[in-house]
Amino acid sequence: MTTRVVVVGAYGSAGVAVAQELVEADDLELTLVDDGEPGGGLCILRGCMPSKEVLSAAEHRFQARHDHRTEGVPTVDLDAVVETKDEHIGNFAAHRRAAVHALAERDGVEFLDETAAFVDDHTVAVGDREIEADYVVIATGSTLNVPDLPGLDDVEYATSADVLDATSFPDSGVVMGFGYVGLELAPYLSEAAEMDLTVIEHDDAPLDEADDRFGAELLDIYRDAFGIEVLTNATERSVEPTDDGGVRLRVERETDAGTEAEAVEADRLFLFTGRRPALDGLGLEQTALDPGAGWVDATMQARDDDRVFVVGDANGREPILHVAKEQGFRAAENILAHREGREPEPYRNVHHHVVFSGAGVYPFARVGVSEAAAAAGECDYVAVTREASDDGVFKTKAVPEGFAKLVVDADDGTVLGYQGLHYHADAMAKTMQILVENEVDVREVPDRAYHPTTPEILDGLFRDATQRLD
Repeated sequence: MTTRVVVVGAYGSAGVAVAQELVEADDLELTLVDDGEPGGGLCILRGCMPSKEVLSAAEHRFQARHDHRTEGVPTVDLDAVVETKDEHIGNFAAHRRAAVHALAERDGVEFLDETAAFVDDHTVAVGDREIEADYVVIATGSTLNVPDLPGLDDVEYATSADVLDATSFPDSGVVMGFGYVGLELAPYLSEAAEMDLTVIEHDDAPLDEADDRFGAELLDIYRDAFGIEVLTNATERSVEPTDDGGVRLRVERETDAGTEAEAVEADRLFLFTGRRPALDGLGLEQTALDPGAGWVDATMQARDDDRVFVVGDANGREPILHVAKEQGFRAAENILAHREGREPEPYRNVHHHVVFSGAGVYPFARVGVSEAAAAAGECDYVAVTREASDDGVFKTKAVPEGFAKLVVDADDGTVLGYQGLHYHADAMAKTMQILVENEVDVREVPDRAYHPTTPEILDGLFRDATQRLD
């Protein structure tokens, strides 16, 4: 008997992964649906790739400005930045579309460039057709999260999407949102657009997933190296237009003296307040699905219907590209398991995040557990820290700030986790992923990076941890 699977959101990373896994299955018909214009998925069009394109321009200016061996400070040509970004992104997106369309040329596979909405639990309206599906995969990604703030409808604001396309900026700005998006784009506005910037941070420091010192160190870098004013322990209360066409953001700050009210005035408000699952218009109200907290299980099955799978940003579990792909593969495997009467397997992964903070000059990376997580888990561990400035290569490259931390099991030396906030920390993440996921004993890791290269900071961590264990 043939199984019919409908994938809604086929251009995105999660949707493509589902399709690639299912296309080889026997007795299965696959309908891929996406009305993206242009199609290509969030990462390619409005996320990972275009943001790194524009950040690279800020990175070059920052390094020239902070190296005393260079004369003068270059001006970033924003028209050229956006033009180059658009050219590259257009090519990336075309490649993704071509891959999806190639799948649709296979027997039993079709691609529909249409919108999709549920008619009932397992019937999906696609254009003027109604398709009765055995399984439905929701892979619709995420959309901008606009907070419910009094006065927001009365002012002009810019989102991350607006920033990526802008070729001119005002003199000053105030930023709401200091998570991944804010940490990446605030330095771009400060460095490439040369804006006076104030950022609202709800806690003592950013980087909630990191051990405390990392957030404090990054805060110093933003203030001292980028000239960004960060108001910590602050909560937005309202916003209003000013007489000169700008904005006035009213906040409350928790200080040693108690709660204090402040007002920040700027030419433009920037909303980097995260993303939420893109579920509007899917007709979920016609189904048993209730997209609240915990609505998708680790098997990627909807809690209210085990024949509906939700993958990638759409499920709200961990909106990271490689996670979306892995969830897509697991969902496809579990669809096949479910139809054969086998128990679906949960998706589990090792924490593996990179934030391209500090204009990409000072990225933060975390693989595995932090020291705080190890301590909370009542694990016997050894944690060692190494400053970037302890290795001469960082000084020679004029990027001596930052540090890294390694956590290993105190009993058997297993590498449990790494955190790095320093030049090239993003490039260290892959090496550390291999060690953590393969549960390697730190004493078995070769202490032999090529000299002088930035991975020598890892060698220092390995040596220090080995000495502590011995």
